[in-house]
Amino acid sequence: MISAQQVHELRERTGVGMMECKKALEEAGGDFDKAVEVLRKSGAAKAVKKSDRSTGQGVIESYIHGGKVGVLLKLLCETDFVAKNETFKQLAHDIALHIAGMKPLYVSIDDIPEDVRESERRIYREQFAGSGKPAEIIEKIIDGKIQSFAQEVALLEQSFVKDQDKQVKDVINEQISKLGENIKVGGFTRYEI
Repeated sequence: MISAQQVHELRERTGVGMMECKKALEEAGGDFDKAVEVLRKSGAAKAVKKSDRSTGQGVIESYIHGGKVGVLLKLLCETDFVAKNETFKQLAHDIALHIAGMKPLYVSIDDIPEDVRESERRIYREQFAGSGKPAEIIEKIIDGKIQSFAQEVALLEQSFVKDQDKQVKDVINEQISKLGENIKVGGFTRYEI
């Protein structure tokens, strides 16, 4: 039988919800390390399932770099319990640091205004105007360039400053798996002198 103390300890260590901790301990036959492994294996799939859940809690993280760059970040989660979790706070700090260094303009690709996209398309069309390439090839090239542009200016699409092999959205999804709650960037402001 799994004790409440075991569930509590696993929750403290992983930040995952109590019911998920209890199920993982039951599946692992009470073995703490195996339960952690069970939670980690099931984590990636859970991040996708949690993306529609409401995020009414969170933190406002501030980051100042050298007195010349400042960032305010609103990072949202589902519960106050997770908002107070050190792992969540570290994620907020790391994302704020990333914003300071990488200068994103928008949270996601969807946030890029249509007039900005169209302006970029016009610039690319002018670049290829005299190339002699077929129009459909030029449009495919332009679509690729728009995607690259989005990866430069949309926070969630950027390569994470602390691990270039991952995008910011991947880092957030890892924490969704670990903490057991939906996490969203609610917005940010970056100042620079």
